[in-house]
Amino acid sequence: MRIALIADTFPPLRNSGAVQLRDLSREFVAQGHQLTVILPSWDIEEDYSIEEMDGFQVLRLKSLKSKDVSYLRRTIAELLMSFSMRRNFKKSPFMNVQWNAVVWYAPSIFHGYFVNFLKKKNNCKSYLIIRDIFPQWAVDMELMGKGAPYHFFNAIARYQYSVADTIGVQTPGNLTYFKEWIENKGKEVVVLQNWLADTKPDKCSIDIENTILAGRKIFVYAGNMGIAQGMDVLIDLAEKLKYQKNIGFLFVGRGSEVKRLTAQVERRLLDNVLFKDEIHPDDIPALYAQCAVGIVSLDQRHKSHNIPGKFLSYMQSGLPVLANINPGNDLKEIIDGYGVGVVCENANVEELERKLIILMKDIETDKDIYSKCRLIYRELFSPENAVKQIVSRLKK
Repeated sequence: MRIALIADTFPPLRNSGAVQLRDLSREFVAQGHQLTVILPSWDIEEDYSIEEMDGFQVLRLKSLKSKDVSYLRRTIAELLMSFSMRRNFKKSPFMNVQWNAVVWYAPSIFHGYFVNFLKKKNNCKSYLIIRDIFPQWAVDMELMGKGAPYHFFNAIARYQYSVADTIGVQTPGNLTYFKEWIENKGKEVVVLQNWLADTKPDKCSIDIENTILAGRKIFVYAGNMGIAQGMDVLIDLAEKLKYQKNIGFLFVGRGSEVKRLTAQVERRLLDNVLFKDEIHPDDIPALYAQCAVGIVSLDQRHKSHNIPGKFLSYMQSGLPVLANINPGNDLKEIIDGYGVGVVCENANVEELERKLIILMKDIETDKDIYSKCRLIYRELFSPENAVKQIVSRLKK
């Protein structure tokens, strides 16, 4: 099939969404499909740019900057994004290309207008890969009330859903949110697990043996550190364990909470915690090879179900997990069912400490825990499975 894949994140960005889409794009090509990735770009001078990458083409369309800016500027940029992309797409050679399908990735919720344009132009099917349910999660996190901004964003999100022939959510629990779309609007809503390509450790810019955490068993968190992650309890946990000289906590990444969390660590004089800036995604396997446990953290106020990309990378590297997550999240069933870690659902530091001790004992006694992690990765989270599932829906 000739497929257009639309998103607002892709390498050289280093976030989990960019890595996921790179891996998905490579797998589309590996399975014999012709792929063009279409992205907004604020750092090109011309109206569009075209590059070749790993057997597929990347079309970047000039748009306003929407990342690492204020919420107001981001909202304006994303609102205009779809219109800018359509205008500059018409100037590109791809205006004359005939695609068999359009696939797009959310976040963002603002791609609907451009996707609908491509869908009608090519008379083809469309598949929405949705990884978070916005604006509902912002309401759950008390970052937004159900006033005018909510209804504005919700109308845009609902328009995006209306454009899709198939909506792929990341856990069974999220199907309940789309009950109306399944029953009243005849939409096909399916579970599409997250994915991550298999890689081998190579090199890493972080050498733990040359840090204050040398000689300790490392509990690592790699990824975004924002309000949605609810990470204060992890600093509390580190403080409770500060006299345990065999355990260290490594936090790698960026986000709105990093500065505040780092200040907490300094104020509490914790020498068992280290923060490092974001590293290249290709360095992650070699980082994890130096660690004992991966940390997953989600704010308790979340109501939707979420399997973070970092969980996949931990499983891929054979790292069992210490998970602090919202109650009822489908991730608990996966972790417990496969025996790949421990879960705390109440953000209670005493409970989290107790679970950590249990996990440490499990690591010492269960020699198969690495194999269990690798098994769940192969069974649930491979790009091969994701592409096959997407294509099967597009061909129906």
